[in-house]
Amino acid sequence: MIVSKSVGKACLLAFTILSLQACDNVSAQGGEPGSPISQSAVKDPAARAFYQARQWKSAWEESSEQEFVRIIEGASAHGLKPSLFLQRERLPAEPNVREQLLTGAALKYAAALANGYVDPKKTAEIYTISRPKVDVAAGLARAIDAGNLTEWFDSLAPRTDEYRALAKAFQAAVQTVSAGQSGQIPEGRAISPGSGDPRLPAVAAALTATGYIGKLEAPPSRYSPALADAVKALQVDNGLEADGVIGKDTLRVINFNPAGRARQLAVALERLRWLDRDPAATRIDVNTAAAFLEYWRDNRQVDRRRVVVGEPGWETPQLGSTLFQLVANPYWRVPDSIYEDELKAKSQAYYASQNMQMRDGRLVQLPGPKNALGSVKFDLKNKQAIYLHDTPAKALFAEEERHRSHGCIRVQDALDFARMVASQEGVLDKFEEGLASGEETYVKLKSEIPVRLLYHTAFLDGSRIQYRPDIYGWDDEVARGLGYERGPIRQKSAHRKGADVGP
Repeated sequence: MIVSKSVGKACLLAFTILSLQACDNVSAQGGEPGSPISQSAVKDPAARAFYQARQWKSAWEESSEQEFVRIIEGASAHGLKPSLFLQRERLPAEPNVREQLLTGAALKYAAALANGYVDPKKTAEIYTISRPKVDVAAGLARAIDAGNLTEWFDSLAPRTDEYRALAKAFQAAVQTVSAGQSGQIPEGRAISPGSGDPRLPAVAAALTATGYIGKLEAPPSRYSPALADAVKALQVDNGLEADGVIGKDTLRVINFNPAGRARQLAVALERLRWLDRDPAATRIDVNTAAAFLEYWRDNRQVDRRRVVVGEPGWETPQLGSTLFQLVANPYWRVPDSIYEDELKAKSQAYYASQNMQMRDGRLVQLPGPKNALGSVKFDLKNKQAIYLHDTPAKALFAEEERHRSHGCIRVQDALDFARMVASQEGVLDKFEEGLASGEETYVKLKSEIPVRLLYHTAFLDGSRIQYRPDIYGWDDEVARGLGYERGPIRQKSAHRKGADVGP
């Protein structure tokens, strides 16, 4: 990724405001390249692999060191602070120590671009999504020998439209931080299009700073159609109802300061670095932060639909799994946790009304119109018993906020989706027969379909960056691992009284 000098300077300035430290300029004072390295002095496994590839000969000379320092300064374009890799103190003059510090920093930065800096398994209770496997030690050795350090480092981060768009948005947010545009607009009554409000000049200034509207000739005294269109665009980008009314939720988004937005984008970039660069050509990706599903077939997105995912406290985990069979007319075998917490005290009359029975000491809901799994279950292979399914609670799909389940994923118009998958897998006839029978019927797919349950609060939707609240609070641990200050404390949501008990 090529970063202009002006953007790089702005990033470094704003990183200071964001409580990130940039590395000092480092004097170029390397040792003699090709001189022997003491094997016993090199403890880090990656560094040992690097020097083994070089037959234990030193690597850094003045020109390569200077090039690497420039590369590290560009880390800010990826949402990474340079001081994560090179410490603030100047590199020591002693050649062997300097050599190993440079090598360690280069390997660490390369690994951060190729695999991510933060280990997701240390920040999440569950993370089983496949990650990249890049031999940065061998790559660095080749890059130094070939004299193409810059090109090699540029090749390590994701090279997708989404990554580039998020990086560009991050740089824009950082520049806004640098300009000091972070004032808060006070709460008050909702502002409707056509009305007047003393807060409108501040709203217009915030929308101008974030690029939703051009600079106005004069501060607005009325809520104009042009300003309302800008608010509607912001609402769409943040998963809100696009009515143009500046209510509590819209004002919260407008007041989300540029430092917080930069932090969110830095986390989004990190989460993309965790993912395989060449995901399965046919797959199902679920973004649990935004509550939608994308179905890819032969590297082409063929379907996108809304889903309902776990509410806070019943979070849908970050899983890599496979869809291996469809279940027509499924029984719902109620998990012990739901039974103990929500159903154990119910009466026999309630069980009868919901078509539930005790079988072998376990509560089971029979197939039918009230079954919590609806007409079809999409069986996944994972230890957490997480799966996709239909639901009788169709109204939830019309809501913008769809974190309403006990952790499994409810799919909008699930029968349509099941028929699409079954048809493409050549088992549609078997699925239709099972469905018509009214009995629970298992239909195995001819090929298992990889499924990724992702959590991305900032993402590219077509040509626009979309943002969603960090409803699970999972961005915070990642942000702290990247050196950002702690974000706003997330209030734990209480379980909704009277909510449906489906998985």
